[in-house]
Amino acid sequence: MVRGAGTVLNVATVLAGSGVGIVLGHRLKQRVRDVITDGLGLVTLLIAGLNAVAVRDDEFTDAVGASGTVLVVLAAVVLGGLIGSLLGLEERLESFGAWLQRRLTRGEAGTARARFIEGYVVASLVFCVGPLTVLGSIEDGLGRGIDQLALKSTLDGFAAIAFAATFGLGVAASAFTVGILQGALTVAGWLAGSFLGDAELSALTATGGLLLVGVAFRLLRIRPLPVVDLLPALILAPAITAVVAHIR
Repeated sequence: MVRGAGTVLNVATVLAGSGVGIVLGHRLKQRVRDVITDGLGLVTLLIAGLNAVAVRDDEFTDAVGASGTVLVVLAAVVLGGLIGSLLGLEERLESFGAWLQRRLTRGEAGTARARFIEGYVVASLVFCVGPLTVLGSIEDGLGRGIDQLALKSTLDGFAAIAFAATFGLGVAASAFTVGILQGALTVAGWLAGSFLGDAELSALTATGGLLLVGVAFRLLRIRPLPVVDLLPALILAPAITAVVAHIR
């Protein structure tokens, strides 16, 4: 299997699912769209919970201590949020979404523009925040196959249908983010080889689950948390785990 094939497949399923969703979306009433969004929010919350319980994994607790797992996630989220906010990651992603909106939907403004950007940001987060994104891309880069990314592609394709039915073309634009991020991770896997141990993987999974709670809050219209600014936590969590495990 050619390296990078998993990312190509994922981009294709996001675009295909978005196309189906856009066609269906014009035939759905706003109330139906809102119900779909609420349902996606609840499912995202479920996935977040399943990932977050990795904080109790044996490998993680053995590496940093039973009480250290939560502290590692806490440190990663706080420091990651500090770095992300200083770099303005949320604003940069929204600005990129606005740039894509101007290129892809000329003449639309106001509510349509806001809907495009929200769809782009939310879909990018849902498709890119999670262990399958990182692990699947690295496995692809290592030449070990695309099984994980194939599973992720299937899930993302169905999610794209539901998202695009509500948010429209902005969801299709998230394929750019998926391609860039997963492509970069695939190259990193190819260059660096396997560098995530079980403890670091659990730290990444638990932190990713916590960030997905923030995505669910956005979908459920509880509070628009700046999840993008917290994304550096996904890099910091495994790094902090490795440092603490080495010190112990």
